[in-house]
Amino acid sequence: MYSLNQVKTLVSCGRDPARSLPIRRGFLLIPLILLCLAVAPQMRAISPAPDGCYSNFNTAEGCFALDLITTGLGNAGLGWGSLFETTTASFNTGAGAGTLVFNNGDSNTATGAAALLSNTSGTLNTANGTDAMAFNTTGEFNNGFGAFALFDNTDGFSNNAFGESALFSNIIGAANTGVGDLALEFNDADGAGTANFNTAVGAGALAGDPVGMTMDGDSNNAVGDNALGANASGSFNQAMGVDALSSNNDGAANIAIGDSALIGNAHGSFNTVVGWSAADSLEGSDNIYIGATAGTGVTSEDGTIRVGDPSHISACFVAGISGVAVTGSTVCVDATTGQLGECAGAGAPHSNKAPRSKEMLKHRQAMQELKATTEKQAATIALQERQIQTLTAALKQQAEQIQKVSAQLEMIRPTPRVVNNQ
Repeated sequence: MYSLNQVKTLVSCGRDPARSLPIRRGFLLIPLILLCLAVAPQMRAISPAPDGCYSNFNTAEGCFALDLITTGLGNAGLGWGSLFETTTASFNTGAGAGTLVFNNGDSNTATGAAALLSNTSGTLNTANGTDAMAFNTTGEFNNGFGAFALFDNTDGFSNNAFGESALFSNIIGAANTGVGDLALEFNDADGAGTANFNTAVGAGALAGDPVGMTMDGDSNNAVGDNALGANASGSFNQAMGVDALSSNNDGAANIAIGDSALIGNAHGSFNTVVGWSAADSLEGSDNIYIGATAGTGVTSEDGTIRVGDPSHISACFVAGISGVAVTGSTVCVDATTGQLGECAGAGAPHSNKAPRSKEMLKHRQAMQELKATTEKQAATIALQERQIQTLTAALKQQAEQIQKVSAQLEMIRPTPRVVNNQ
C-alpha cells in the first residue's frame, strides 16, 4: 500500500512540489492515481480485499445502494437506498439511509439520513444532516449543513444554510445565506421567488413573519439573535444586534445597529438608528437616532434627528463650529425638550425639505427593488452559465480520461495462470 508521500511522487511527474496544480489539471490526477493503484496489485496489504468495489470506480454498501448504476463513474453509495436510481451520473457521494435516492445529477454530496433524498438532476450540492435538502430536485450550487437545513428547497440555487432548520422553507429563492438555528426559516416559503440575496447570521435572524409564515423581501442583512426576525416583505434593511429591527414587517431601507435598536418599528422605512435600545418604541420613517436609548419613549414621528438621550447627556461638544462665521438665522435650544430651531423673531421658518408621501416611498422602494433584483439576477445568471460551461467541460474531460485508463487496465490485466497438481 502506498504512503501519502509515495502517492505524491507518483503523480508529481517531475513538477516542482511547491507549485500547486491548476484546478482543471487537478482533475487529471484522479485517473493517474487510479492507474498507479491498479497496476501494482502486489503492493496491496489488506486481506481479504475490500468488498463493495464495482466497475467504473463505484463503491456501494447497503441494500439497494447504487442498484441501477450503468455508466456513472466514481460514485459512492453507503446506506439503504443510497443513490438507488443513479444510472449515468458521476462523482456523487451518499452516506446514510435514503441519501440521493432519486439522483441522476453529478457531483453531489449527501451525509445523513434522507439528505438530498429527492434530488433528480441538481448538481454540485452538499447536504450534511438528517433531512438536509430533502426535497431539492433541480437546485444547484447549494450547501445545507444541519438537520432540516434547506429542507423545502426544490430548485433554488447558490444558497448556503448553516444551522438546524436554517432556510427551512426556501423553495426557489436564490443566493441567500443563513447561519444559525432557524435563520431565514420562512424565507420564500410561498415560492414567490422574490426572497433573494438575503444574509442572516444568528439564531432566528430574518426568520420571517411568524403569523404569515413567509419572508419575501430581498437584499436584507441581519446579524444577531432575532435581528429582523419578523420581516415579511421588507427589502434593503440592515440590522445588527440582538432583536434589532425585530418587529419590522414590511419596511424598507432601514438601518439599525445595536441591541434592541428600532425593536418596536413595524412598518417604517428609511430610518437610521445607532445605539442600544435607540428608538425602541418608534413607529415612523425618515428618522435618524444616534446614541444609546436615543428617542426612548417616542412612539410616532417622521423626519426627525435625535442625538443622545436628554435624560443622560448633559453636555455637547461639536468640533468645527466655534470660530467659523456663517450667515443665517440665530439658532436656539428649547429648554424643555432640547429641540433646535430658529430663535423667535429671527424670521419666518422655512424648509427646503419636500414632504415625502407614502405613495412616493412605495414608488421609490419598488424602483430600487426592481433595479437591484434585475442587476443581481443578470449577474448571477451570467456567472452560473460560465460556471456550468467550465464544469461541464472539466467533467467531460475527466470522464474521457477515466475511460482511457479503464481501457488500458483491461489491456494490461495479467492472463490467469493454470497450476497443475503434481
